[in-house]
Amino acid sequence: MNGRPLSHWLLLFTIVALWGSAFGITELAIEAFSPIALVTGRMILAAALLTLVVLARGQRFPRTARFWTYSLAMAIAGNCLPFWLISAAQQQIDSGLAGILMSVMPLTTLLLAHVFVPDETLSGGKLIGFFLGFIGIVVLIGPEALLELRGEGTVIWWELATLIAAFCYAANAIIARHRPPADPIVAAAGTMIVGAVIMVPIGFWGLPAQIMSASAKGLLAGVALAVLASAVAPVVFLRLIALAGPSFVAFINYLIPLWAVAIGILLLGEEPRWTALAALALILLGLALSEMAGQRAAARVRQAEPAGDD
Repeated sequence: MNGRPLSHWLLLFTIVALWGSAFGITELAIEAFSPIALVTGRMILAAALLTLVVLARGQRFPRTARFWTYSLAMAIAGNCLPFWLISAAQQQIDSGLAGILMSVMPLTTLLLAHVFVPDETLSGGKLIGFFLGFIGIVVLIGPEALLELRGEGTVIWWELATLIAAFCYAANAIIARHRPPADPIVAAAGTMIVGAVIMVPIGFWGLPAQIMSASAKGLLAGVALAVLASAVAPVVFLRLIALAGPSFVAFINYLIPLWAVAIGILLLGEEPRWTALAALALILLGLALSEMAGQRAAARVRQAEPAGDD
């Protein structure tokens, strides 16, 4: 991947590790908490932790309306709404189907970035790469899960809810790219504070009782979601958005399923099917094609720029 700094890839894989573990942790947490209480607890704890870090570093929150307006938009699109939709959906649909549905996020981000981000233009190479990655996701999860898209009754509504969550994350990537300049920790803390303010009137009423009755496993899962997925990951996410752009960050949705496969092999002793290896090849090929297309487009832009006065 010539031209892409190593730091971008390190940040990307950090997000994959943090958010890639969130689906499994959520499965444990929703055994102890209702979806709305779980989201409320996540936002409160993440807001408290990040605010303490901001204060400990001697930083201050911006007092501009623009900063808090973007914090509100990111709290809704990137946290409160998708957190609740995914938590609720995982009570009704399996993780494989959720993975297929969430993998539409990069395609949505690609189209939104083409419209709203000047330097993220749509190209044939990028589009082919993204579609190859999507095919890889389908191969990895298996055709049986894909057939469940024809589910009837209430299941179809939770499938749609997951699709809406994917769209929310895509929109959040674009919003984050346009946010006013701010330290990533300050920006993440501002978003979580606004999110907590939104969620407390909605979900706090049932949270204390659920905390008291929760198992140690459920409590640990809830804390892990708040600390890793809601406090640490957003800081890394905002940093990477500013450095690399939303289309590059969208690759996390292709790599997260691979993270789950690696965890199964290394920690659970699972043996991957040939379809998992084929998926790995497709996803990495899609990643390479999209990156090369982006690099070629950037090179053309540089060549088209005037060299300066003669």
